[in-house]
Amino acid sequence: MKAYPTVINFTHVFRITFRSTTLVLLFIVASLFGYSQELEFKNSTLEPGSPASGNDGAVYRFPSVTKDVDALVTIINRSSSLVKLVAIDLTSSGFDKAWQPQVTYNNGTTPKGKSDWYMEFEVAFVKKGTTVTIPVETVDVTALDLDGNGGSLSEYVTFFNQNSFTLESQTQVTVTSVNEVLSGYAGKIPGKKFSGPTTNYTNIDPTATKVMVTNKYKEVARFRVRAGAVSGGNDKSADRMYSFWFKSFTYNDPVEGSLPVKLSSFNATKKNDAKVSLDWATSQEINASHFVVERSFDGKVYDEAGLVFAIGNSNVSNSYKFTDELRSKDAAVIYYRLKMVDMDGKTEKSVVRIIRNAEQKETGVAKILTYPNPVVSELRVQMPVSWQNNAVNIEVLNSSGQIVKRQMANRAGQTEVVNVNDLGNGIYFVRASNGTESATQRIAKMK
Repeated sequence: MKAYPTVINFTHVFRITFRSTTLVLLFIVASLFGYSQELEFKNSTLEPGSPASGNDGAVYRFPSVTKDVDALVTIINRSSSLVKLVAIDLTSSGFDKAWQPQVTYNNGTTPKGKSDWYMEFEVAFVKKGTTVTIPVETVDVTALDLDGNGGSLSEYVTFFNQNSFTLESQTQVTVTSVNEVLSGYAGKIPGKKFSGPTTNYTNIDPTATKVMVTNKYKEVARFRVRAGAVSGGNDKSADRMYSFWFKSFTYNDPVEGSLPVKLSSFNATKKNDAKVSLDWATSQEINASHFVVERSFDGKVYDEAGLVFAIGNSNVSNSYKFTDELRSKDAAVIYYRLKMVDMDGKTEKSVVRIIRNAEQKETGVAKILTYPNPVVSELRVQMPVSWQNNAVNIEVLNSSGQIVKRQMANRAGQTEVVNVNDLGNGIYFVRASNGTESATQRIAKMK
């Protein structure tokens, strides 16, 4: 949102001075007695022995956020080396009691084309003066003023492993399920990505509930949050301030988002008989009705490919399958996603899975497909059908033919992900082999 003069008034609408668009995340921590207590994030210092300020792994201590409790905020990682931390807690504007990191992308200006970036933090509650974590019975984490710049840029936040969330009934926030491998955790961790509109909502207004979302955690000592944005073109507002304030809120017409299901996995695999097999699993279902399998041939417009009924209510793992016939489909690439629907009609969408429909051959050998190209951080390598569910070795070679990265997929899916964020700019070659066949693709790496 736009910048406004600083007015500190704790009973009215807040305004802050900042030269770029501002996103405010308000953190609410409910006490053991059920009422909301405010935590104060002030006077942070870099922990002794920590990496340099702004680097991944840097740890900052906020002393006495409440009685006998400190908070440790750690920079876990970032989507690109272009993402920089300007300040861990901006004090020249905003709210004195809030944690206000300032994050910038590409020196504040996005290039032409689509840009997507974030910085990931971990917030941990610890005993005062120590690193011993203390679980908090209930933590309500509210993102306020989740909007855009009036152009092509919109903000988003991603919270992992929350128990539920709350939105306004007429929200402008889009919810997407994520399921990712996070450093320090075993296996994939589910989460929710909340994307605001490109519309710029003026003022940092706690009554603008259409661009707010509250995530609830129970018995939590630490949690992960990503603060990011996406731009569709050249924007000069990629210098963001995020204000995290531990204080409660009230929605006008709240909608509880315990959500139909917690999706633990979702996979799509092309079969040799012109069929796509989709399988997914849930770890929890609450008042769930059904799943709609949605399909797209351009990645933009989706139609319904089928419907699968849910178990309904469950706290154990449940597995589902759906087969899509492709004999009449001539699209080279097909996109799939799940729409999860509960008994009250609330919906949530999964991540998108991509299937290559046409089997490409190059001099009699199956060809791999790599994208995006150029690539910044995560390269996706699509495998031939005959290679899937078999061991595949993937290597990245520099222009001199030296192997700079190697990974093995013991049971390759149709798409394998290779993290190339640590590679320098330049031309590389991706070589994949199943032991009897090999294929190579040329890629360009950029920061």
